[in-house]
Amino acid sequence: MPVFDGGLYALPPGVDFAQEFVAGFLQRMQGQAPDLIARTTIYANSGRTLTAMKEAFDRHGPLLLPRMRVVTDLGAGNALRRGALVAPLARRLELAHLINQLLKRRPDLAAGHSVPALAHSLADLMTEMQTEGRGPEALEAIDTGDHARHWQNALAFLRIAAEFHLTGDISDRAARQRAEAEDAVTAWAEGRELPDAPIIVAGSTGSHGATRMFMQAVAGLPQGAVVLPGFDWDQPQPIWDGLERAEDHPQARYAPLIAAAGAPRRWSDVAAPAPERNALVSLALRPAPVTDQWIAEGPALAPLIPATEGLTLIEADQPGAEAEAIALIMRKAAEDRQPITLIAADSGLIRRVNAALDRWHLRPDDSAGRPLPLTAPGLFLRQIAGLFGQPLTIDRLLILLKHPLTCTGSGLIASRDARLQARELELRLRARGPAFPDGDALRDWASKGNETRKLWADWVAAVLDRFAHFAEDRGARPLPDRLTDLLAMAEALAAGPSGDAEASELWREKPGRMTRAVLDHLRDHAASGPAMTPGDFAALLLDELNAQAIRGDVEIHPLLKIRGPREARIAGDETLILSGLNEGGWPRALSPDPWLSRQMRAQAGLTSPERLIGLAAHDFQQAIGAKRVFLTRAKRDAEAETIPSRWLNRLVNLMAGLPDRDGPAALANMRERGRHWLDLAGQLSRPRAPVPAATRPAPIPPAPAFGELPVTDISLLIRDPYAVYAKRVLGLRPLNPLRPQPDAALRGQTLHSIVERLLKSRPSATTPPQALRDEFLRITTEVLAEQVPWPSARVFWQARMAGIADRIVADELARLAEGSPQIVEERGAVSVAGLDFRLTAKPDRIDLLHDGRAMIYDYKSGKPPSDSQIASFDKQLVLEAAMVRRGGFHSLGPIDVAGIRYIQLGGDGATSDREFSSLLEGQNWDGFVRLITGYLQGQMGFTAMRAPEKVSYAGDFEHLARFGEWSLADMPDPQKVGDHG
Repeated sequence: MPVFDGGLYALPPGVDFAQEFVAGFLQRMQGQAPDLIARTTIYANSGRTLTAMKEAFDRHGPLLLPRMRVVTDLGAGNALRRGALVAPLARRLELAHLINQLLKRRPDLAAGHSVPALAHSLADLMTEMQTEGRGPEALEAIDTGDHARHWQNALAFLRIAAEFHLTGDISDRAARQRAEAEDAVTAWAEGRELPDAPIIVAGSTGSHGATRMFMQAVAGLPQGAVVLPGFDWDQPQPIWDGLERAEDHPQARYAPLIAAAGAPRRWSDVAAPAPERNALVSLALRPAPVTDQWIAEGPALAPLIPATEGLTLIEADQPGAEAEAIALIMRKAAEDRQPITLIAADSGLIRRVNAALDRWHLRPDDSAGRPLPLTAPGLFLRQIAGLFGQPLTIDRLLILLKHPLTCTGSGLIASRDARLQARELELRLRARGPAFPDGDALRDWASKGNETRKLWADWVAAVLDRFAHFAEDRGARPLPDRLTDLLAMAEALAAGPSGDAEASELWREKPGRMTRAVLDHLRDHAASGPAMTPGDFAALLLDELNAQAIRGDVEIHPLLKIRGPREARIAGDETLILSGLNEGGWPRALSPDPWLSRQMRAQAGLTSPERLIGLAAHDFQQAIGAKRVFLTRAKRDAEAETIPSRWLNRLVNLMAGLPDRDGPAALANMRERGRHWLDLAGQLSRPRAPVPAATRPAPIPPAPAFGELPVTDISLLIRDPYAVYAKRVLGLRPLNPLRPQPDAALRGQTLHSIVERLLKSRPSATTPPQALRDEFLRITTEVLAEQVPWPSARVFWQARMAGIADRIVADELARLAEGSPQIVEERGAVSVAGLDFRLTAKPDRIDLLHDGRAMIYDYKSGKPPSDSQIASFDKQLVLEAAMVRRGGFHSLGPIDVAGIRYIQLGGDGATSDREFSSLLEGQNWDGFVRLITGYLQGQMGFTAMRAPEKVSYAGDFEHLARFGEWSLADMPDPQKVGDHG
């Protein structure tokens, strides 16, 4: 007596598919021969489903197990009959070689894609054609007359690729799957090779042509059965009749199966956890147009308050708040010893949730694991691959030197000491450069340190010398050569001084072993690939690493799980969290097909892109049928407002339009339950007690606060005294950026160096203008080559200086006719009577005029200050004049000052006189003495942002002053700091 009558069976949404399938299977096997279970073959949709089924069998105690296979791997044991398969990587690299040849002739077809990305998408297209049974002839059915030139060119190439990929012996898994399915259909239809034991396909939706063909053949067997997951029993027959045209519908994959084998029967008598909710969701997800169906069938739904009692809707303002709420829900489940599963499609959200759970040392079982590119070896290799074709900047170098795998194989220097040396090197490079460090820069730094520094820095310098060619490696090179360079540098950095890469941590742990296996596999097939540019190689490396993940490398909590949407059917827990319910998150945005348009795909007999939306919708429909479900989304992401997922949007709109069924009240209850968790998350992120806001600081250090001050800090003392306190009393300095840029500060320094060098060449008033101009431009070229390592900035600044050279030369000759430069970047100082204090200065230039007076100049790369700005705060030149009069510069002695001028080394290169007199100078000196006395004698506090010129002023120390907790309208809070005795 047959166990099955053949045909389709199904289980409703929300049940634990693996558990209930096994329970129904064993119930049907009761009373049968003991060996029948062992002779039964079960094909599951995935390896994860197989694992869940095996666990379900284990829960039923000792028994013989059936033969269990994955339905997408038909013919896996027929290698002798079909031949061995070619590695998918080798096939992709072969396609990449074809694409590379195409792009040499038609680079416009790349459309911003890398060669590996195009090869991957082309391989996916070839796989789809194989599973759907479409050969090269299918492309001939496409009419190119109505398509743009781009699509016509792409199709011409596709015909070549398809002829290469889809003909000949079977060498791909997808082709074998299709061939095995076709053979089974033919043989069983002819009554040959009929199985003598039951065959069951369980958990598959038949989304691919080969799988669907096999499922239809199994359903037709006398002892065959196909068990569908998440079948919608509430959907009326008229909807089923037109469902094949609605590929984005969750049940669309079942329509051709039902048309061929009839309506499914119930696999078991298990009831759905929430049948009334399933009916609501079924109506909400009907194919468009839906509003007329909602109006007609909505009133027949059960009351919605009890139907949605197990639903909670969390609509957070930001992704961080969503993750915090999810983490709290999972923590509560752990405390209550209740299993819970988070269904998430967004890897970023998963990382946020894991970070939030780590606060309580909770580590869920994440089925996706940790992607290999995010492990220490993966990040290490990606950073090295990023060096190809790029100059070695400070930040890139330090990322490698500070990496935990660097210098782990050396017996001469400990990894801890290597980190310390990297830190010291960082401070040196931030302060003094160069912007693009090389071996010589490292050796120069090493010569000034101890033996440990010398050993470490000499090793780093040798590594940089060895791989200096990386920066110039911008063209296409053979893939094996790039892999060799990548491995050589990775192992050299990991080995350390006189170390051994094999003794390092690079390949030792599980992530390292998996990474090495990926690289070895890539090296085995690298000869099949084309020569690659640095960008293409980095993309290929990331793609291969992304295909692997580390699982089970930490101790996990047995009740907390994180699963992908495809695993919703085997989630198994009564409580699920469906997260990231926004368009582009779940469902994912559809990636554009670079090879075939929608119309071309239809003409070739391929599925539409909306098929992926339908598969995701089916995952959603199965998951929302669980007993207790949390629906979560964030209203905004990092860029803009988000759009709710189409399924959530439909559900909300349907409920809001059914007041007779208490839909609005039920929706309000769902949101109120969600607000409870958001409020808890908000409380968790806030301190238990209010933290008082900081007052506007005005510290008063012990007198005297400092013994000297440069004249350039006087304007800062007027505008932002707190910044002077931080610099001169606390000794703080902002760190220079890790990646220097040709900014305004560097431009000013460079221009000052140019003029200083020009003046030191001793031009005179009789120097011919053309000769002085040539000398000026020669010096400009020389200084730019020394101090500006960015070619584009050098060219731009050289052009700017050439544009004002005539004006600079003419004005300089006029100045030389008045006098001669006496002081150029020379330091001077003058003491203040009655105070233990000196005012120092390093003027750009002071000329001694023929009448014995001094003329003070200052070079400006930007706009010089106006007379009103000088009167208010920009006191530099006026105070330098006071210092000259008081003998602050030994090479001048005390002399009168004729005036102050600004020379603009930008714009039109003009020289600008400013208002000056001995009376003005005396008034400013007296004001300065009163000001500095108040600060040095502790009469005044160093107020933060006392008088900023602009409201948008951002100082180097505003974070230290806690600006934002107070405003410019707040009064200062003078407080004594330090030891006042």
